[in-house]
Amino acid sequence: MMKEMGFKNPMAVPRIKKVVLNTSFGREVVVKTSGEREKLYKLVTQDLGLIAGQAPVLTKAKKSIAGFKLREGLQIGAKVTLRKDRMWDFLERLIYLSLPRSRDFKGIDPKNIDKNGNLTIGFKEHISFPEIFTEKEKTIIGLQITVSTNARSKKEGLALYKFLGFPMKEEKNK
Repeated sequence: MMKEMGFKNPMAVPRIKKVVLNTSFGREVVVKTSGEREKLYKLVTQDLGLIAGQAPVLTKAKKSIAGFKLREGLQIGAKVTLRKDRMWDFLERLIYLSLPRSRDFKGIDPKNIDKNGNLTIGFKEHISFPEIFTEKEKTIIGLQITVSTNARSKKEGLALYKFLGFPMKEEKNK
């Protein structure tokens, strides 16, 4: 990658810093009783823990929104931040197992990379991960995966993802 991008110093080459898995279940939680909420929290944290290999943290609502029947402090999501070995293990499973298993997958769109080279992928169904048994699954949740890098531009980030083997779509020239 140093030769391809013209970096003179190996420390200037972009690297992946962390991977964040995030899910929200706020819509299902607000209409349930506290006992039903606890069951949902347990199911979601168990599934997210299986996918990430690490226990997730429940996130709370920062403010109340009456239109959504949302109260401040209500747990409405879960997230996991992966670094080092767990991050690389997860990325390997994502690239070679989960993405090809997802429905109608034709490659990651380069539009999903922001100006700082960070990649965000959304899954409508978390059952495309091999750790989740579809026969036992009662609730299907959406999942957002953000791969954070220290790249300085979208071009550097795209080159990094291609070099690491992410299945990227070819950009159409307009």
